[in-house]
Parts: sequence; structure tokens; C-alpha cells
Amino acid sequence: MRLRLGRPDVEAYAGLRDLTPAVPGATPADGPSVTWLGVSTVLLDDGKSAVLTDGFFSRPGLLRTGLGRLVPDEARIDEALGRAEIDRLDAVLPVHTHYDHVLDSATVARRTGALVVGGESTALVARGHGLSEDRIRVVAAGEPLTIGAYEITLVEGSHCPPDRFPGRITEPVPRRARSTAYRCGEAWSTLLHHVPSGRRLMVQGSAGCVPGNLAGHRAEVVYLGIGQLGLMEPAYVEQYWAETVGRVGAQDVVLVHWDDFFRPLTAPVRGLPYAGDDLDVTMERLGRLAQRDGVRLHLPELWVRTDPWATSGARAADGEAG
Repeated sequence: MRLRLGRPDVEAYAGLRDLTPAVPGATPADGPSVTWLGVSTVLLDDGKSAVLTDGFFSRPGLLRTGLGRLVPDEARIDEALGRAEIDRLDAVLPVHTHYDHVLDSATVARRTGALVVGGESTALVARGHGLSEDRIRVVAAGEPLTIGAYEITLVEGSHCPPDRFPGRITEPVPRRARSTAYRCGEAWSTLLHHVPSGRRLMVQGSAGCVPGNLAGHRAEVVYLGIGQLGLMEPAYVEQYWAETVGRVGAQDVVLVHWDDFFRPLTAPVRGLPYAGDDLDVTMERLGRLAQRDGVRLHLPELWVRTDPWATSGARAADGEAG
């Protein structure tokens, strides 16, 4: 297979940036707004109660990531929290413990009064970053946990191959550490049920799954991680789609974890280079699967608060979802 040079033209998919903007002044009964903040960082906020996956805002460059030691960039974190209008959170939920998901989670929790919620690997990162024990919550896979307005269920998943830093974290990770210290740990399918509105959303942060694990769970909307999916065989992509989107019966799929996370959030968004992924291949394959299954695909826009349920028929189903 010949190596492709350059990177995909994200503007070729501009027509998929069609999520409905959230209505200002909506009440919790109307459901939360959802905001994409790069990679797999997704904010749900109903005006009174909010949760955030990952909270990765530092986005160190490629050279530092490969050769140096990483430390949360507090200036970038504060800038992102301010721009996203995040001043309080109930929980920060890392989807796994690679640095591009968990590096800033403890710092974000400290800034916003949130709990950091996850498995033992997440807890060890949070402890190493100096978060107090009463702000760390270790949960068992598949057991619902209510925090604020949300019932949260973390279902065991897996990382898309190749996982460059596999395995669990076994000791606290200090605030200044090499990227190799951030092993994958527990990978989750993060299911979020907003209790006041009955709406359900899943954040699938990595393009991997454990077949059958999502049986019995449902979500109208999935924020679907697609990083490295363009390098996988067609059969892998089809199984991943079936075991995530298909299992939970989603009607709308918002594609995440395709952006070049070695660039700051202040720079224009662009896709990862072809050397690391092939977004064009991913979009062609997922487009066919979505058309086959009657599912709507969307691309999110940074910073924009949206209502991803607006076209899914979820409003009509709210009374059944509680």
C-alpha cells in the first residue's frame, strides 16, 4: 500500500456540519446542550448540571509529545474553559487514560469543582496530579452512577489497534511525565442519561469495542470516535459500527477524534495527516453504513452548543425514555 502524503480536506465534508444550535435559555426539562471541544472532549450542560468527557485542552505539539515531558498547560486550560463558558462541572469522565484524553482531567476538575470519574487507571492519574481523594470516584464497569442530573454508565470497551501504550496504569502519574506513562488503562463506552429530559447520549471515545458489551443499552445520539479507523479493514469498521451505533439504536452519529490534536484549539481545525489516519476512507465507509441503516452522520464544530436530538425524533420519545 503506497503512503499518501498530506492530509484530508475537512472542508469536503462541510455539509455534515448541520447540528441544530441549542436554544438559549432552555430549561433542564428541555435537555442538555452538547458542545464538542476537540478530540473526544464533549460537554453536556443543561444550565444547572454539566458533565465533560476528557477535558483535554493542553494539546502539546508533536515534538514535545514524542521527546519531552508533558504537563497540563494551565493557560490553555483556562482559555478553553472561558471560551466554552464552563465555570462548574459535576464530573469529568476520561474515556481512557492516554494523554490525549486524561492529561488535563484533574486540573479541569480542580478548576470547576468536579469529580473525576473512571477506573483505577484514571484514579492513579488524578492522584498523581494532586487531586484530593474526595474528588476521585472509581466505578465498576456497567454499574449506573447518578451525578447531578445525569445517570452515568461506563461500559467496558477497547482501544482501536494499534494501541501504542497498552495496559493498565499501576502507580500515580506525576503532573510532569512522558507520554509513555499514560497507558490506555480502562477504555469506556460512556453512556449519559439526562434524567430530567430522558435523553440519552453515548460518547465512544476510541474506535474499539468489546462485542456484545453494549447489549441492552440505548442512546439516541452517539459521539463516535473515529481515530485510526481509516487504517482498519472494512470488516473491522462494519463490526465497530454494529457493536456501537447499531447496539444502542442511535439515530444520529456525531464524528469525533479526527482532528489534529497536536495543534492548539486556537488554530483552525484540520484533520490528522494521512501518515496517521485516512479520514477520507473512514467517511466513505461510514457514509455507506449510515445510508444503509438510515442513520444521520454529522461533523461537530468547535465551541458551538448544539441540540443533537433535534432531528432524531427524541423529543417525541422523551416520555418513554425516563
